[in-house]
Amino acid sequence: MTALAPGENRPAPGDQLTVTVASSASVDVSALLVNSAGKVRSDADFVFFNQPTGPGVVYRHGNGGPDVVGVQTSALPADVDKVVVTASLDGRGPTTFAAVGALTATIESGSTALTFPISGLTTESGVVCVEIYRRNGAWKVRAIGQGYDDGLAGIASAFGVNLDDEPDVAAPQSAPTPPSQPPGHPAAPAPTYTQGNPVQQGQFAQPTTPPPPYPGHGAPGQPAPFAPPPAPQQQPSFSSQQGAQPVHSDLFDPSHAEVNGLGIQKQGGKMVKVGMNGEVMARSGSMVAYQGDLKFEALGSGGIGRAIRQHLTGEGVPLMKVSGRGDLFLANSAADVHIIDLDGTDGLTINGANVLAFDSTLRYDIGRVQGAAGYASNAGLFNCVFTGRGRIAITTHGSPVVLTVDQATYADPNAAVAWSSSLQTGIKRNDSFGLGRLMGRSTGEASTLAFSGRGFVIVQPSELPPGGLVGGTGGGQQAGTGGSIFG
Repeated sequence: MTALAPGENRPAPGDQLTVTVASSASVDVSALLVNSAGKVRSDADFVFFNQPTGPGVVYRHGNGGPDVVGVQTSALPADVDKVVVTASLDGRGPTTFAAVGALTATIESGSTALTFPISGLTTESGVVCVEIYRRNGAWKVRAIGQGYDDGLAGIASAFGVNLDDEPDVAAPQSAPTPPSQPPGHPAAPAPTYTQGNPVQQGQFAQPTTPPPPYPGHGAPGQPAPFAPPPAPQQQPSFSSQQGAQPVHSDLFDPSHAEVNGLGIQKQGGKMVKVGMNGEVMARSGSMVAYQGDLKFEALGSGGIGRAIRQHLTGEGVPLMKVSGRGDLFLANSAADVHIIDLDGTDGLTINGANVLAFDSTLRYDIGRVQGAAGYASNAGLFNCVFTGRGRIAITTHGSPVVLTVDQATYADPNAAVAWSSSLQTGIKRNDSFGLGRLMGRSTGEASTLAFSGRGFVIVQPSELPPGGLVGGTGGGQQAGTGGSIFG
């Protein structure tokens, strides 16, 4: 085994190379295929945990051991000048390599091995370990050891990877078709949020018209006239096309019929129906039924840049893209469903665990909650931020309240589901750190999210941590109950 010094190069020990990066801390290993200009040809040349294969290069997770990058130099495209192998801290341990002990890259082929012990790193959270490069028709290995303060994202950006995810999508030419009402149910205009916020809150409004008096009852304060009991109503029935006896059940009441129209609509209180003639983004695993010709495509977290941020923050939405013509039904653990329309002038910040589906015209990213960094783990407190024009379906555990922020407003971090992105946020400490805290006495409300500005906050009647009954798989800000970042 031969040890390399920083900057030293040696002939590649073979055509089939295995590069392993071992460290005393957990690191993510990746590889970039770059051209003679030192840039990737496209994002497909970035091989990492969310995109594990490229031409001539494959990433393999260590499963408890070091991650491995395999390189077959004879399979590399002619316009690839070098393969750069990197390591970055994954957010589960130290925040910089100054707190990491040994970090060693090893290049092996058959019985030959080259090692490169990397040292001298301080504020960096990512490092280019070694590169395998082409020189005069032969392949060589060079020890690099160059650090980056902004981790994997900084390394990827330096080599030309696009971290901005998908380009902006043009706004739709027309608003979504409003859902048709089932037979026997009069249509009612959807109320809108009227506090100056460009987000429609039709599903949260309370009815203002009192219900009509019950048949057979007189005016208030007067005895009810005698009326015979109503005759029992005949159960609705479903007749089989094959000539079998009809089936009778209240399940065939029009209130259980599917709604009509295109786009995302509420189907009862715990499900959405998407009338498909195009595509929609939905939480992976949320499909409960569909009709027609639909195609399902897993998207991970939705883009390279977002995949990196989701991996480091624990926040995001595991997505699938559904396209085609037909009807799609979505739900998440029988959670309550609500519809919100964005008009493009303000964004919506949402806990990723509460996102069910959204129009492909909307963009989302993962951002740090303002003012929370001082109280958070090294990853901080993160949520999903949606912008653009379109409709989004969210879930809550129970029926929420929508608070108008026209004065100082506070909410439990696990109960605040979503809020206007234009609001300013921070952390308020409610318990004083005195003798009571030292002896284990607390209000149980040590810290809350503080909101100021003009907008709204959606609060669910539950303090379940994200990923509980509502969360499903993946996502959720880094806050919990016992032992959380909020004390």
